[in-house]
This record gives sequence, structure tokens and C-alpha cells, in this order.
Amino acid sequence: MRQIHSSAWLLVILSSLLQALIFPLAGLYILSWVAFAPLIVALLRARSAGALEIDGSANLQAAKPLQAFLLAYVSGILWYAGTCYWIYDTMHQYGGLSRPVALLALFLFCLYLGLYHGLFGLLLSLAAGPGRDNRTALVAAPFLWVAVELARTLITGFPWNLLGTAQVDNISLSRITTWTGVYGVSFEIMLVNVAVAAAFLVPKKKRSTLLIASLVAAAVLQAGRLVDAPAIPADRAALLVQENIPVDATWTRDNFQRTLRELADLSVKAALAAPESKTGKLDLIVWPESPAPFFTSDPLFRDPVSQMAQDAHSWVVTGAIGTKPVAHSGTSASQVFNSAALINPSGTWAARYDKIHLVPFGEYLPFPRLLAFAGGLTREVGEFQTGASRSPLDAGDTKLGVFICYESVFPGEVREFANQGAQVLVNLSNDGWYGDSGAYAQHLNQTRMRAIENGRWILSATDTGVTASIDPYGRTVARFPRKERGALVAPYALTSVTTFYTRHGDWFAWLCAIISAGALLTRFGLHTKAGRKAEASS
Repeated sequence: MRQIHSSAWLLVILSSLLQALIFPLAGLYILSWVAFAPLIVALLRARSAGALEIDGSANLQAAKPLQAFLLAYVSGILWYAGTCYWIYDTMHQYGGLSRPVALLALFLFCLYLGLYHGLFGLLLSLAAGPGRDNRTALVAAPFLWVAVELARTLITGFPWNLLGTAQVDNISLSRITTWTGVYGVSFEIMLVNVAVAAAFLVPKKKRSTLLIASLVAAAVLQAGRLVDAPAIPADRAALLVQENIPVDATWTRDNFQRTLRELADLSVKAALAAPESKTGKLDLIVWPESPAPFFTSDPLFRDPVSQMAQDAHSWVVTGAIGTKPVAHSGTSASQVFNSAALINPSGTWAARYDKIHLVPFGEYLPFPRLLAFAGGLTREVGEFQTGASRSPLDAGDTKLGVFICYESVFPGEVREFANQGAQVLVNLSNDGWYGDSGAYAQHLNQTRMRAIENGRWILSATDTGVTASIDPYGRTVARFPRKERGALVAPYALTSVTTFYTRHGDWFAWLCAIISAGALLTRFGLHTKAGRKAEASS
């Protein structure tokens, strides 16, 4: 650690700050083209070579593997602290943890997820090899980054704010995701960052030319945000009800029935008035994932919702707690699920989707003995079971791909709904857990990217906002104000055409992982061969 030059640490801090600023709430998306360049320079100019350059400055070489891991690891810790700071408030305010314990939980979270930044630094150093070959490392960097993002998605299960999401508003660039998924945009962003970093690694006489060229490339790619695609016709409309129920609400029987009655009345009145809109006939009512104790097995909930569907003459999708009886030691018991129930216009409960990808510490407690200190959070929201199928829900002439809250951040999982025939995607979410932090906007952007990847409309119904209709270009064509109770008439259309990404999934990310592995194995093989030659000659 002492061998790491102070300038490398300053570059790491700068890079971490820029990385945090490219995501909401700051949302300085243009900085994505340079945010990682300081980190790459820090990794490749980290330690003194014991000599001076011609101009008298220190001659710095690439970091050794452990040094590179440490530099990038610190960057990852700072980045997660800067973008996922909302975890502290969620754990403290809604999870029942004391302030010190909630702060410890956030710190441990950053320490864990920061390992993936550290892994990127380690792999980049290994790509440079013992000869500290910057050219090989620079060429490998975009592939390595995408491979690490894939690992974060598959191993950790927390692909929050994948780099490509920063360009969700860049319609010209983001269309590549219909082929590669969001990982393709991550690759493009890292490619430009590598070019910017390279400008500070070459001799000074070449620096200005390379820097100008890389910044021009960034400007051209960023200019895609100035290009808007034509409007996509919407011949249907759904009613998205934003319940605005406080996450920490206290429930009594009277409060429960009053809330349910108000929501049903709101839905029926809005639905009956909707045919006058220009979007066409309203054929779907959507209630979000809710903090209310709405159980699919509870007649106090089922009966009013069934009546609402009949009065509105509409299909209904509602977030609820699903139950399934199980035999257990001769006694009757029930499994519980975070569910989306489908009710037909005659009031019959026709189908249900049970959430498959649960939120650790929110919907279940991983390693309960080891992490018992977080049990307060689990007691607040329950211990849910995992669902088993991503088959679309059949709502008459419409196949609905319904996924719940956190599932929207998983590209490869959402695509399965469209690949199995979903004609429109529906996301039910309770973003009230995030408060007024940047998390609700970050979540919305990730949901929008799923619309682009799959060429589908997405109806995003949330408890506190943002409730929105999202078109296949990722644009929010209609949205309801946050933290208000009301209903949004959301235009949408059906499509059965699938994108290349929908059909083939994360092939591009896996290709980057294979190329990365091949490059590292080749580098290791060359190093071994060179070592044997040296031994033979001696």
C-alpha cells in the first residue's frame, strides 16, 4: 500500500465521485464517458519505477495485482456508498435497526459489493501482465468490465445501476440493447473511457490528439440524446392506481376496510370515465405492490376486489400476499408469497404470479444465524417463499408479463416473460421504501431499460411513485406525480414481435466473459513460457 503513489489515490476518489454523479438523483449522464478514465489511469500509473521522466515528473508504472485490487476496491466502496446510501434509511426507518446498526449494514453492503470493482482492478492488472503492458490492459478493459457486471448479476444478485443504464435516455445508443442487452451500452461507455485514459498514458506529444479524438467520440455518442424517435401508436389504456399508502402505516380492521373501499371507489370511477380518453378502451386496472396486508386468501380483500372488477367491467392485476396451504407435521400451515393476482371482469380470481427473485434482507434473510442482527427488517416484511414460473398471465386476448419491484433490475429474467409470449410487461412496485432518495429514479431508469431491450410497453404501477407508462423506446409517455393517491390512464399497445436480445439473452455478456478468460489465460501462458525460456538460457 505504501508503494502506491498519492496521485493514484486522488484519481480513485475522483473516479468514484464521477461514477456516483452519473446516476439519479444527480443524473449527470454525460459524465459517464469519462467517469472511469481516472480509475483506469490510477490502475496503470500507480507506483513509482524509481526513475524520473524527461520532464522531471515521477515515472509511474501499472499497479501490481493486489495493489490494483485495493485501488479499485476502494473505488467500489465509495461508489456504492454514493449511490446506494438509501439502504441506511431503509434499514433504520423501516427495518427497525438502530442508527449504528443500520450504518454498519450499509458499510458491510459496500464492502461486499465493492469486491466487484476490486475484481475488475485485479483482472486489469493481470491482463497487463508482469511486463506491465498498458496496451493489452486497455484493449481488455471493456470486456473485463462487462464480464464483472455479468458476475455481479449472476453471483451476487444485485445488478443495481449497471453502467449502461446511465444512457437510457440516449435513444440512438440504447437501441443496441435490443441485440446485446444493457451490457452492450456498458461496453460502449467503457470503450470511450479507455480512449480517454489512454490519452494520459501515452507520451505527452501524442496526448492532445488522442484526447480530442476520444472526447469527440464521446460527444458524437452523447448526441444521440438529441435525437427523438417517432411516437409509437397506443391503441389501449390501463388504469394504474397509485395507492400512496405509508410503508409504516398502522393497520386496524376499520383502517383496512376504509382504505380498500377508497381505492376500489377511485378505481371504478376512473375506469368508467376512461373510455372518453383518446387512448381507446380501458381494459386493465393495476394495483401496485403494497405495504397493506392484502392477502389473496382473505375474503375482506378478495370480495371488494372482485366487485370492483365487475363494476368496472375490467381485468384487474393487484399486488397482494399470496398463500398456499401445505401439510406440515399433521397440521395445516401456509406458505406466503409476494404475488400479483389476476381477476377477470366477472370477479373470478383467474391466475397468480409469485415473485421469484426475492430481496435479501427485505423479503427473506440469507444466512439467518450469521445475520441475525438484521432480523428486525425481516420481521417487518415477512419471510416469503420463491415462486416457480415466469409464464405470462392470460387476460383474455392479452398476455401479461408481470414482475414485481426488484425483479426489474435483472435483464435476463425480465426477458423471459417476453420470450414466453408476454405482449405487454407490468411492473408492480412499492418504492415507498426508498423515501425521497435517488433510488426511486434509479429504479425507474432500470425498468425503462427493460422496455428497450425487449421492445415492449411497460406499465409501471408503484405505491408512491413513479407510476408511469413506458414505451418500447424507454420513454415515459405518461406519469403520475409522486406521493399522491390517484389513478393514471396509461396508454399502451400489444406486440408479439421479439427482439434478438429477448430470444437469445445475455450472449454478448457471456462472449465478453469468454474473451476475458481467453485473454487472461493467454497472458498467463505467455508468462509461463517466458519463464521457462529464461530458466533454460541460464
